[in-house]
Amino acid sequence: MDDLLADFLTETNEGLVALDAALVKLERSPDDKPTLSEIFRLVHTIKGTCGFLGLSRLEHVAHAAENVLGKYRDGSLAVSGDGITLVLSSLDRIKMIVTGIERAGSEPAGDDQPLIAALDAASEGRAPASAAAMPVAAPVAPPVAPPVASLVAAPVASLPVAEAREVVVPEIAVPEIAVAEVAAAPRSRPAVETAPEPEAGAILAPQTIRVSVDVLEDLMTLVSELVLTRNQLMQLVRASGDNAFAVPLQRLSHITTDLQEGVMKTRMQPIGNAWAKLPRLVRDLSVELGKKIELDMRGAETELDRQVLELIKDPLTHMVRNSGDHGLETPAQRRAAGKPDAGRIILNAYHQGGHIIIEVGDDGRGLPVDRIRQKALANGLATEAELAGMAEHEIQRFIFRAGFSTAAAVTAVSGRGVGMDVVKTNIEKIGGTIELRSREGRGTTFIIKIPLTLAIVSALVVAAGGERFAIPQIGVLELVRVGGGGATVERVNDTPVLRLRDRLLPLVSLASLLRLDAPAERGEDAAFVIVTQVGPHVFGIIVDRVFDTEEIVVKPVAPILRHVTMFSGNTILGDGSVIMILDPNGIARATGVGADEVAEEASATAVANARSHSRTAMLLFRAGDTTPKAVPLGLVARLEDISADQIELSGGQPVVQYRGKLMPLVPIGGQWTRPEPGTRQSVLVFNERDRALGLMVDEILDVVEERLTIESQQDQPGFLGSAVIAGKVTEVLDCAYWLRQAGEDWFGPELRQQASARVLIVEDSAFFRNLVVPTLSSVGYEVTAVDDALAALRLREAGREFDIIVSDIEMPGMDGFAFAAAVREGGAWRDLPMIALSGRAGAADVAHGRDVGFTDYVGKFDRAAVLRSLADCLAHVGA
Repeated sequence: MDDLLADFLTETNEGLVALDAALVKLERSPDDKPTLSEIFRLVHTIKGTCGFLGLSRLEHVAHAAENVLGKYRDGSLAVSGDGITLVLSSLDRIKMIVTGIERAGSEPAGDDQPLIAALDAASEGRAPASAAAMPVAAPVAPPVAPPVASLVAAPVASLPVAEAREVVVPEIAVPEIAVAEVAAAPRSRPAVETAPEPEAGAILAPQTIRVSVDVLEDLMTLVSELVLTRNQLMQLVRASGDNAFAVPLQRLSHITTDLQEGVMKTRMQPIGNAWAKLPRLVRDLSVELGKKIELDMRGAETELDRQVLELIKDPLTHMVRNSGDHGLETPAQRRAAGKPDAGRIILNAYHQGGHIIIEVGDDGRGLPVDRIRQKALANGLATEAELAGMAEHEIQRFIFRAGFSTAAAVTAVSGRGVGMDVVKTNIEKIGGTIELRSREGRGTTFIIKIPLTLAIVSALVVAAGGERFAIPQIGVLELVRVGGGGATVERVNDTPVLRLRDRLLPLVSLASLLRLDAPAERGEDAAFVIVTQVGPHVFGIIVDRVFDTEEIVVKPVAPILRHVTMFSGNTILGDGSVIMILDPNGIARATGVGADEVAEEASATAVANARSHSRTAMLLFRAGDTTPKAVPLGLVARLEDISADQIELSGGQPVVQYRGKLMPLVPIGGQWTRPEPGTRQSVLVFNERDRALGLMVDEILDVVEERLTIESQQDQPGFLGSAVIAGKVTEVLDCAYWLRQAGEDWFGPELRQQASARVLIVEDSAFFRNLVVPTLSSVGYEVTAVDDALAALRLREAGREFDIIVSDIEMPGMDGFAFAAAVREGGAWRDLPMIALSGRAGAADVAHGRDVGFTDYVGKFDRAAVLRSLADCLAHVGA
């Protein structure tokens, strides 16, 4: 029976977290019946189980809240903000009681009558008393309510509920449980009373069991040792040349990889679990501060280690409080600044270069640089001369100093700067870093980077200055051999650069950066360059040798080396050597590549490169016949040369196993026939989010940069037309056509529309920008593309003129709705037609889009609708 109560407490806590978010959602959408039904079900389950366990105090509070929700559900009472506040107060009371049970094994003492009376009054349609004025009894001993031990066979005071660490492991088969056994389980009791038995042959939901985190930690440690042992065995076989063990060792390698992936999945949880309480937090902040606040959470499905998840919850909560209290302005202040009344807090999570990046941003007032400078001077943190030589971002980093604050008064909610040193310390404890970007009047964004503290990744082993290093393959764009008639290293102002396909890339010598005394094995004219990318910046790392790829176990950097930002961890190779793992982001910071002061220039360069009349990098190839064909290089994720033996058939269509998924292959040259065994197949890989497609071609010819001008249109499906590229007539692919051939509708039906107008594309996805510029230019539009709304507004300030604007809705920083509102506020673009692009095109989204000033609202990947809308909007302007 002890286990029964422990399960109840665990599931009740999980349900309470879900209820917070669901009630906030219901307040925003009172007519959302599915959400209301789910809220009622959760509260009903808590109430029913309380009665079963004899938790009378908990049962009475839950029952009163259930009565209000029942009136909402049957329509006899309208959902109101005051009512939601009251129900949230009852959930807070339930949380307090549950905490008392976890600590003492019995319900704490307390008087819930004022709260229950207010809930009863609300359910009867009478005005309840203010929930804030109702006393909340602290869970103190001795308890008045009878202890749970008196209701059950075994005492529960010794339950290790608070100390137990458990995770739910999905999809693990467990034996079927008889109905009589189910009746004893609290989470199944309501289902037994109301749900019919499943019919024969019915598909049952995946079963779960609870497993201690310590067990998973032990499993992960064992798997890590197994990977290291596997690597050592493979090293021995390669060194000895003994082929007798090759086949069983290969089998062992596959099994080890599968086992490692399975164990990693049990440790990983979506970061959305750490965000679950934030909608309620922001809602309460909005009420308390008298501000309108919208919370935008992106990438909630991004997974990370559960232990890391627990450690970042408090820092994230603190930063969101800061954004709401001191980052965002009041509605009146925002109107005076030309902003929408509602401020936005944005949470964004994604994987980058083997790390997890979490961004916490707002579109508020930004950090006051002058006040920070004055405070730093007053506190003796820097002299006037030192401050005068600092860049803005360096001055802003003073907020991470202990006790630093520019606030005139510290509020009960938060204080920007107060506590940020604690946030930084907690993040660094798990090997992470925190950076910030802020502009006065525009907002602040904190960027948290959490390195892999324990994971197994594929890495490239290289050497520089006589030492070996590993670099995660996810961070390697390209490997270039320098010399021998290929790419060459040149010098600009004594700085090495690589001329790669007529583009100059800045180079970093790894040996020089790390001050390795051993002489380089090769000079710059006979070395290797690892091409990598950090944000929008592409650069090369010079190394002496490249060995092989190897799966490595990532260990955290020792504290003594934590200040060396070029490393993200260390690992043990198959021969027993310990080597450091390189971090491209840290190398970029150490060498100044991608520094903030270069960002503006890079943004301007990106705008220029995205313009339709500028030079475009084109990949030339042959497929089917002798006429050269071309596709914008920016659309191609990778060039692969795969063995014909790897190509399989699925539903009659060729596919290949690619990065853990099946990738469809589409032949450009007509009907596909399986090539001879042992031959190779060239493939152009297109990738957008979780979709991937391979175009099978005959031969890769070259990469050139030329202005793309479609000089003759074609009716042949799959081609935009012909252009002169590299002095030859070349057929330019219509990528949208070929992407649809995989069976998945990425874009929409064909439509070709003649037009002549200046179009501004505002879109954060590089894939979509690279697709839309040549597509629209091929039918006559002059297109300029930028990667965010702020870059677009800078073009307005610079006096650039356009005939129409096409903007994505879901973008980091300023989203499409805020951008449209800023355009309509005044200026040269105020009356331009604007088309909204979004993957969400529901009635509410369309209505909101038109309210803020969009002329039309179309699906993001519906190419036909985009072209049609452009023609209609421009025709209406010219009428």
